[in-house]
Amino acid sequence: MDYAVLTGIVLVSGVVLALVAQWRDWRPPLWLAIAVGVGVRVLIMYTSAIDTWQPVDFVNSFKPAGEAVLNRQDPVLGSNGGWHFLPTIPYVYGILLWLGIPWEYAGRLVTVVADIVLIPLVGKLAGGPRASLRAFQYALSPLALLVASVHGQVEPVALVFGVAAFVVARGPGDPHRPGVTMTVREMLGLGGGWRGLGAAVRQSATYLASLARPAFTFHADERPAYRRALWAGLLMGLALCAKSWPIWLIPGMLLLLRGFRPRLIGLIATGIPPIFFLVTLPIFAGTSLSDIPKVMDVMSDIRPIVGEWGWTAVLVGGDWTLHSAYAKIGTYLIYASVLAVCWVWRRADPVDLTTAILLVFMVVTPRLGAQYLLWFVPFLIARPTRFAWPALLGTALWASIGYLWMTQHWKIWQDWHPGWAMASVVLLPVLALAMPWDRRVSAASAAPLEGPREHRDPSAASATGSRTA
Repeated sequence: MDYAVLTGIVLVSGVVLALVAQWRDWRPPLWLAIAVGVGVRVLIMYTSAIDTWQPVDFVNSFKPAGEAVLNRQDPVLGSNGGWHFLPTIPYVYGILLWLGIPWEYAGRLVTVVADIVLIPLVGKLAGGPRASLRAFQYALSPLALLVASVHGQVEPVALVFGVAAFVVARGPGDPHRPGVTMTVREMLGLGGGWRGLGAAVRQSATYLASLARPAFTFHADERPAYRRALWAGLLMGLALCAKSWPIWLIPGMLLLLRGFRPRLIGLIATGIPPIFFLVTLPIFAGTSLSDIPKVMDVMSDIRPIVGEWGWTAVLVGGDWTLHSAYAKIGTYLIYASVLAVCWVWRRADPVDLTTAILLVFMVVTPRLGAQYLLWFVPFLIARPTRFAWPALLGTALWASIGYLWMTQHWKIWQDWHPGWAMASVVLLPVLALAMPWDRRVSAASAAPLEGPREHRDPSAASATGSRTA
């Protein structure tokens, strides 16, 4: 990487500014946070685009997917097998290439724009008087800058729709909505037995059908909740169109919606965008109907690549390799850990539950690319915990070594990779400590009575003060 020193100076300066802002309790206006975020992202995007080093997947996977769309070929089957997700992002790549924008800029433009939009969304997710501070801190996040502007990975696209779904699902007013305290019967809508479930399904279907019949009327109190559920679900569906991992965000989004019927509407709406982009492949990408099962098979394939991160890196000596046994064990660990987190944080704020799910994934996963570490960043910055900054800085340092130093020469990568990969195990306990342990029960869930609540900054209720978060 030719501009590693300049990029490193920008990253370190951003971290210092973010920490000083935390220490001094600065609350810069949102326009300043966005302006700073745009400036640093565009600068690093420019230097990365003119760099002689380009990420391997950026050139060999993402670019062929966009070119396949230009040639009316399936981006999954027609891009050398390098694209394993729905074709939504390759469609955008194809449009930008058709406009004549050089790939080194076009491929990063998608992620940089998404990451800029994330800045105010993180502030909205945080809420309270420190919302602008959280937006400013995300604008300077080193992981976000590396993933969006250097690597061009599509995590920011998935996150911008996922975080937007959370903001819409929560709705206006107090960000501390009642938590997820409920029985299994209540969660399934069985408070009135199976008849209650049947009524909920019928009402949800009636509302969705009414979208084509504007004259249909609803109770005035129900329409806003159903509308929020519909839009939140559609946004989460678009997140799934970018990548498959936002499935871990769905529980938190659904729990932010009040009642079973809005949750059912949100869940159904989540499936609409992925199904749309799948069934329209023959129209937009020239995919034959007989090839759609092959496309689905490729997208569902989980490659057993281990050795880059965590416990598998230690077991295989830091070698990037295929190991189906470790991948299978790790998959079972993920499912078991996520279920355990859902139980322990069952009465927590849904944003805290989501943060815990994403962090425990990083702790137990058998495989990980550095871009995965961005998943939890918006949520942890919006609602910081006691160990939030050690986790944010530790993962950013680890990723920066890979992005900036180890890309100087292939020999450096070859010599450093084993130690770098195995060193990631040191971050696992830090990520575990960064989970919102002291917020397993939300203030709203603990309150004995429903009613208006004082609008407070979420970080104020945590163990992090303005000088310790």
